[in-house]
Amino acid sequence: MARRKDPARVSPTAHYTGFVWYRHGMSNAALASRRGRIFHAALWAPETLSRRLLGGPSLEALLLRRHRVIDHLLTRAIESGEVGQVLEIAAGLSPRGLRLLERYGPLGLRYIEADLPAMAARKHQTLAEAGLLTEGHRVVAIDALCESGPTCLDAIAAAHLDPTVGTAIVTEGLLNYFDGPTRLSLWTRLAAWLGAQPGGGVYLADLSLGHETLTHPVTKVFAHLLDRFASGVYLDLEDVDAAADALKA
Repeated sequence: MARRKDPARVSPTAHYTGFVWYRHGMSNAALASRRGRIFHAALWAPETLSRRLLGGPSLEALLLRRHRVIDHLLTRAIESGEVGQVLEIAAGLSPRGLRLLERYGPLGLRYIEADLPAMAARKHQTLAEAGLLTEGHRVVAIDALCESGPTCLDAIAAAHLDPTVGTAIVTEGLLNYFDGPTRLSLWTRLAAWLGAQPGGGVYLADLSLGHETLTHPVTKVFAHLLDRFASGVYLDLEDVDAAADALKA
């Protein structure tokens, strides 16, 4: 199945996720948009029904869990000296850059937040107006699926990253919007770039698997809603073994 067009439709999920992070004390008020508050209010009833009456999962808890796991792994890589700069692709309204730069910016951490042009422009403006942009913090436009041009991975890296410094590439909440071939193309490009850097680095991401996501009726409903709400959701990798095989490929 071909990758769907109009990737900008993913942005409403960024607003929702941004408000979830703010609601739980992980983000700055500047990143909690009015749209995010509205989307969160709209999902409150089905979230409550799933958690309290049907014994199902909570989308909000899932979003928090994956964010905290990536935070933990990234913090460990920074503190060990393995990573001195971060490129977060599809950063949306993530507060991670603000939090880590507050803690590690004085030690020289560089953080590059990247997203499609409309979202990158919005976030840059929001952070600038709130006085939250600091030394070593950039918000730039990227199309991680492009092989050439000013928004491709190589161009962004050449402009903003030091190849001799360990790099973490983060893609949170992105992979399930791509079909298998598109996801494989992205992974191949990221692996090739990281493998060519003298400073080395790590790749951190989350991936929802078909078997785990579709075992409960509530998660089926959430997946269906997200598929319509955003730009398509792909759960083609059934389990951990399938995901490991795809990554090895």
